[in-house]
Amino acid sequence: MPLTFPVSPMKAGLGMLPADDDRWAYEIKYDGYRTLAFVDGGAVRLQSTNGLDVTTNYPELASVPDGVHADIAILDAEFVVLDDDGRPRFELVQRHERPGALYIFDVLRIDDHDTIGLPYEDRRRLLGQLVEPGASWLVPAHRIGGGPELLDATGGQGLEGIMAKRLGSPYTPGKRSPNWRKIKHRRRVDVVIGGFTAGDGNRANTFGALLVGRWDGDVLVFAGGVGTGFSQVVLDGLSARLRDLEVDECPFEPPPPASYRRGARWVEPVLTATIEMTEFTNDGLVRHASFVELTA
Repeated sequence: MPLTFPVSPMKAGLGMLPADDDRWAYEIKYDGYRTLAFVDGGAVRLQSTNGLDVTTNYPELASVPDGVHADIAILDAEFVVLDDDGRPRFELVQRHERPGALYIFDVLRIDDHDTIGLPYEDRRRLLGQLVEPGASWLVPAHRIGGGPELLDATGGQGLEGIMAKRLGSPYTPGKRSPNWRKIKHRRRVDVVIGGFTAGDGNRANTFGALLVGRWDGDVLVFAGGVGTGFSQVVLDGLSARLRDLEVDECPFEPPPPASYRRGARWVEPVLTATIEMTEFTNDGLVRHASFVELTA
């Protein structure tokens, strides 16, 4: 039975650079929305990761079939929006205030033939022959080996990281496969603890997440929540310190969004923590943050 709409995309796990570098292909990881494109004749239907039809959300992609040298194709891609420096930014995709582009990195079907059983390198070769770059779509380059160098280069360019994909591996729809790895850059920053949320389950007696901010002069500006990276020893010790510092008034100005305030308890903002994160969003919130240590 040929693949048809909707299709569950193959998923990658977080990981480290492979030791057998020459057995892997590497691609830049673009920060956007995973999108499957179903080309049928002169029309395209777009699908989100969770199977929703999002065709009308991206009118700039209506002409994608013009660049596909087949009547029927299923393409795996990332919808990205670039900032003024030409870097993909997830927040710009969410706002979608400027046109985006489809960065196509895999092919699942060409006309009457599903290609998911083919090795990665064969699918990439077919993809290069299948898709002609256009105004709002392209096939980004990939490389065999050289993962550490590409990771270093993307770090210097302020990009999110890279993807490592094992040579010879098939495309497995709906599966999180060890054959695909996301390797992300993370940086350390210091933040001020201004509150915490209630915990549940095995954290019922400690806390769920720290609510953190950064000083802007004398004003503590909210910067989001940090809910991972805590050992049980840290949870117990930090919970005791936070309870001793509790205050009635929120220290953040302006107060955090309502979703953070529900069940929040505030503390005197005298503790500083080091966290690891991927980036600050355009709204100034930490993204993919985890606790490292208490620094003051």
